[in-house]
Amino acid sequence: MKRIYLDNAATTPLDPLVIQTMTEGMNTLYGNPSSIHSFGRESRSAIEKSRKKIAGFLNCTPSEIFFTSGGTEADNMAIQGAYWDLGVKNIITSRSEHHAVLHSAENLMHRGLVKVHYVNLHEDGKVNRDHLQELLENNPNSLVSLMEANNEIGTLISLEEIAVLCEEFGAYFHSDTVQTMGHYRHDVQKQKVHFLACAAHKLHGPKGIGFIYIRNTVKISPFVHGGSQERNMRGGTENLIGIMGLSKAFELAEENLQEHQEYIQALKSHMIHRILEEIPGTELNGAPDPEESLYTVLNISFPPSDLGEMLLYGLDIEGISASGGSACTSGSQQGSHVLTALGKNPDRPAVRFSLSKYNTFEEIDFTLEALKKILLK
Repeated sequence: MKRIYLDNAATTPLDPLVIQTMTEGMNTLYGNPSSIHSFGRESRSAIEKSRKKIAGFLNCTPSEIFFTSGGTEADNMAIQGAYWDLGVKNIITSRSEHHAVLHSAENLMHRGLVKVHYVNLHEDGKVNRDHLQELLENNPNSLVSLMEANNEIGTLISLEEIAVLCEEFGAYFHSDTVQTMGHYRHDVQKQKVHFLACAAHKLHGPKGIGFIYIRNTVKISPFVHGGSQERNMRGGTENLIGIMGLSKAFELAEENLQEHQEYIQALKSHMIHRILEEIPGTELNGAPDPEESLYTVLNISFPPSDLGEMLLYGLDIEGISASGGSACTSGSQQGSHVLTALGKNPDRPAVRFSLSKYNTFEEIDFTLEALKKILLK
């Protein structure tokens, strides 16, 4: 059976050149990076070269990059560090954030340590800027945590614009940029955020490795204790091979960024056109303008039916991997908290198709025929 992978927002296949880089590292670099002998120094050198390369892509200093186990740890590190070390008493976020942000903030709230405020969202998932400003005005000592691109519907925010607003009110700004690292260029000299997050497996790198960018004007305490690694910020022997894979994946993404943007956006536009034209009653979730939407993510609500998750199973039977879920009805099902936050109809089954450089127009057309077979029978 032909198998089609359209769940790249969940994780991406490794690029062969990333595998090659990691394999070479596994064969030659087995010294502990903290050891002073030549084997250790070679491993340490590989880590610092990777750090320097990534810092160059973000236009920051290497000392502002700290390797983590992925985006979830990076988000937790920023949010918890903001409370424990920066005097944050209020966290301003949205109900459509990734659970790495929502659950971390709510954990502090349930312990009575901070107040959590949820900014209003427009129907397409955009942040209501006036409400954000109101929350900042009324809640000093705040951390704003808003993802650059929503992982379910793809709606983008402007890091630069939000950072300016945060600076005006003396707030810290954290953004979960897991879906945008390696897909858009970042320049932290212009986008004056305090914290950014990255997970390698979202850009054709390995799982279990990522990083947090922490602006050098911000000082937070170590997140993991037990060693002096990552300049005393994260104890534990470094994931050397993962770091090398992350660095290579980032390098490949940056080298081919415009080409991949144009190609994947063309795939997405083709898919949107065919779905809306050929399946009556479908609805696009998220911002419709390509300039305001992540080009790798397409979320579609289909006409009301009792299919529910059976739509995903039906696609899987046809060899197509995607994800999604309707908005959840109160207490009766575990649906998409993002679609629920946007007030979407829970009776409409929704699917997130997420694309990569490895997908083809033929795969998109095959998927459309499978959808019509399931929905229009």
